[in-house]
Amino acid sequence: MNHQDQLILTPNIDRADDFYADLLSAHEGLSKPESDALNARLVLVLANHIGDRGVLKQALAAAALNKGE
Repeated sequence: MNHQDQLILTPNIDRADDFYADLLSAHEGLSKPESDALNARLVLVLANHIGDRGVLKQALAAAALNKGE
């Protein structure tokens, strides 16, 4: 596997605080079902952008590690 085949789990978002603020703003005023639907659409858009099934499987596994929290 080369580095492009590996999920990046270390901080890698330019201006992460600004992105988080944008994410919160996108959810502002939404009901819980609307917020959940926005999250689902965002996951699908980002998954499409990533495109690599191997990386996506790694992301699913990493996210599943926190199921009990």
